[in-house]
Amino acid sequence: MAPSPITASMNAPAYSESVGIAGCGAMGLPMARSLLAAGIDVCGFDVRPAGEFGDFAGRMVSDPAEFAARCPTVISVVRDIRQTLDLCFDQQALFAGAARPRRLVISSTLSPRFLGKLAARLPQGTELVDAPMSGAPVAARESRLTFMVGGDEAVVGELRPLFEAMGEAIHYLGGLGAGMTVKVVNNFVAASSVIAVRHAIAAAQALGVAPEVLTKVMAQSSGGTWYGDNLAAIDWADEGYDPENTIGILEKDVNSFMDALAGLPDFEGGEQAEMVIGNLRRLPPVDR
Repeated sequence: MAPSPITASMNAPAYSESVGIAGCGAMGLPMARSLLAAGIDVCGFDVRPAGEFGDFAGRMVSDPAEFAARCPTVISVVRDIRQTLDLCFDQQALFAGAARPRRLVISSTLSPRFLGKLAARLPQGTELVDAPMSGAPVAARESRLTFMVGGDEAVVGELRPLFEAMGEAIHYLGGLGAGMTVKVVNNFVAASSVIAVRHAIAAAQALGVAPEVLTKVMAQSSGGTWYGDNLAAIDWADEGYDPENTIGILEKDVNSFMDALAGLPDFEGGEQAEMVIGNLRRLPPVDR
């Protein structure tokens, strides 16, 4: 007996097209796993060998042309602008061939001003959405990321099942760049709080207060922050500055915030951001 229309609808995947995750690192790989768990057909692309991805290796595609042809929707989680340009036009060149994605979702944290330049370079008809996420790898693994989304409202509505599979808070903020604008401001605050909490813990230890005592009290007081409240769960909580680690990524994000402000010559905010970058670069690793 053929399934009824209602049953068929209930059994249908939330998103009918194949989705590609470009950049299967600490964030991208668990995002891909969340999509798969939601019944969405997903494959991954990364410059690293497929064998490094464990039980997801069978869904990794090593050839960029094949990846572009197989995935009408691509979510990019690569590190920065240079890697984004490589992915789209240069090294991997997903958009160079006739068989290419029709939708590109940028979930990396980049300058919102870059998105306009990216849109101008993409082939005509490509649907570009910015959807940077927040929550760190722990939230990616638990499918509870926060997405800040900008782009055409109808397109974002069609993409919503993907965001809901990977996250628990989806904020549609307006046209292209709106999500990224909120994200770089958010990450300026996040970077500032990392510095403040690290210095507070060091000061408390010097004054004879154990870090776990301080953070427990702050979590229930006015000194609470996402970073301080979640130290035990954040993979990179004890890292010192290195351009290649997460503290280095925070530096990149603050630079993206500064680039956004560069379009506002009358706004005086760059000096504070430069101070945050200087303090990030001086952060030592935590020795517990």
